[in-house]
Amino acid sequence: MKVLYVASEAVPFVKTGGLADGAGSLPKELNKIPGMDVRVIMPKFGKISEEWRNKMEHVYDGTINVSWRTKFVGIDKLEHEGVTYYFVDNEEYYYRDGVYGYDDDAERFSFFCRAVLNCLPAIDFFPDVINSNDWHAGLVSVLLKLEHNGDERYENIKTIYTIHNLKYQGVFPKDVMSDVLGLDWKYFNNGDLEFYDAVNFMKGGIIYSDFVSTVSKTYAQEIQYEYFGEHLDGLLRSRKDDLYGIVNGIDYDTYNPATDKNLFVNYDNSDDYSAYERKCDNKVKLQELLNLPQGRKIPVVSMVTRLVAAKGLDLVVRMMDELLQHEDFQFVLLGTGDKVYEDWFKGLAWRFPNKVSTNIYFSNELAQRIYAASDIFLMPSNYEPCGIGQLIAMRYGAAPVVRETGGLKDTVHQYDKYTQEGNGFVFSNYNAHEMMYALKRALATYGNFEVWIKIVSNAMNGNFSWKDSAREYKELYEKLLQK
Repeated sequence: MKVLYVASEAVPFVKTGGLADGAGSLPKELNKIPGMDVRVIMPKFGKISEEWRNKMEHVYDGTINVSWRTKFVGIDKLEHEGVTYYFVDNEEYYYRDGVYGYDDDAERFSFFCRAVLNCLPAIDFFPDVINSNDWHAGLVSVLLKLEHNGDERYENIKTIYTIHNLKYQGVFPKDVMSDVLGLDWKYFNNGDLEFYDAVNFMKGGIIYSDFVSTVSKTYAQEIQYEYFGEHLDGLLRSRKDDLYGIVNGIDYDTYNPATDKNLFVNYDNSDDYSAYERKCDNKVKLQELLNLPQGRKIPVVSMVTRLVAAKGLDLVVRMMDELLQHEDFQFVLLGTGDKVYEDWFKGLAWRFPNKVSTNIYFSNELAQRIYAASDIFLMPSNYEPCGIGQLIAMRYGAAPVVRETGGLKDTVHQYDKYTQEGNGFVFSNYNAHEMMYALKRALATYGNFEVWIKIVSNAMNGNFSWKDSAREYKELYEKLLQK
């Protein structure tokens, strides 16, 4: 089976979020399955390092029409970890300091979608399935139906559109219909691309794709409700029979406490106490690095997160002072985002200098060290399509405290002291006191060493690799081809 995986970013080339982890890991895992040939195509952004650029093979030069404009397009090719990657090249659009957030994003990414399809003959790869991801690739399915209808080379290609975060939909002024997309206005007037008198790339992807998927089973259900639906819940309900949820995984080669070179001390998921002691060695080293009082038995609660409201930070702001005043633990934060949250967490560290370390930047090395040093990982999201933080935390033996939503609900389960099952602590409602009580339960349980070791063992021995997810995607592709 031949699959073309269309994404705007992929590890290790460009990463701004979880999409890149999926695009870098899922195709690699799928290609381990006999009979699968999964390739990835993405823009050749300026942020791609010279190291990778020098390894690319240039395979095509041509032009693409962007409405009334004619633009250069190039295709580069690179083999990496068993996956063939193609890079759509146009320096005017992609050789910039950033990846997203430009005034001409509608033009940049509609060009990318058109290039994906127009360049299939040049790369001599006509897939059975095109799996497009998020709004940046939303027009691939649209253009396949509208511009390649009648071309027998394209007529048997099936499409699946994967939503990683429904909030970001690619909404642009309606004049892009003619000025950028060059499409007939009837596709706006009939509602296919129209969204509150604007053009919506994601809506087009949902309507024109054969199947729609998202990154957890719970999120696939949630987005059919108004609260989570971002004004597309009605459309998603209309497609419920073709809507699937498959939880993301993490790359167990990359996220492995036994081999991670970023850690102070490596350790594994064995049940013996020596492995846990090596984890505690990481705690003491991190405390020293962050100028916190050192103590192996002091519970460390951490957050590695974007500082935005969706991550549940209003709950943290509401309760963290009270928790720190009355509970014995240290709190470590790493991340950047909205200035109001950045400033608040800086103030928290000023108010509790011996209990709080606030780090307003991002460092992959420090992130890995925090995961390894943490006892508890706090993730009280308002919504969470899948989430990667809780998966990494469990891989490194930190018990998550999460709200039951999206992928958090699918992956973190309340520890039951009677059955000794469960890998973390959960609360249901988006409520600051519920979060506080869940965190208090975790801190109280930490005081019982035998029970805590069991929770850590359950978390570390869970299977959150891409292997099972890849198998589910393969089965979904097979179902699609039978449609």
